[in-house]
Amino acid sequence: MIYSYEINGLPVKTGDLICTTDGGKDFVSGQFWRLIGKLIPGDVDHIVIYVGPEGRCVEAGAKGCVITFDARNYKWDAYEMEAQRRLIDTLYGVAYPLKNKIFSEHAKARIRKSVASYCLAQAEAGKPYNINFLNSKTDDAFYCSQLAYKAYLPHDINLNTGKGIPNVPGTDSVIFPQEIWSGCPNRKV
Repeated sequence: MIYSYEINGLPVKTGDLICTTDGGKDFVSGQFWRLIGKLIPGDVDHIVIYVGPEGRCVEAGAKGCVITFDARNYKWDAYEMEAQRRLIDTLYGVAYPLKNKIFSEHAKARIRKSVASYCLAQAEAGKPYNINFLNSKTDDAFYCSQLAYKAYLPHDINLNTGKGIPNVPGTDSVIFPQEIWSGCPNRKV
């Protein structure tokens, strides 16, 4: 089933990608995540896959594995979700990988269902967090943007632009959250 929801006024459908910036100013834990976010190039530090219903999402993140969690009451409230996620972040916007793609509505619905199914299966299996960012090909472990990349790849939607970090060899295989944001139609908060 394809679900529609709204988070902080931004529309999301099953398979859309919620993009965040790590950190928050109000608490020590937020300061910690802001420091971690500084290690990742670009404004977008984290990718979450919206699956529905309601505010149900999937991520590979701070809990050390792929999890599901709920963004409740149509808002991104990292402090309210911290117990579910162990992560403090700020909503940056939503990336829409299927927008402007030349697929029929039926094909888009099939892709959305497949992306959600793939991500939920990784969460159900409790797949661990992939700390080897250079190995984006594995299905044994995932980092946040790699999970989205792997979910869309069977549908000939490649979220890896292959640009990497200039003058840093080997980083072209890393799927950075910022490149997903920049490579997809998006809407900022």
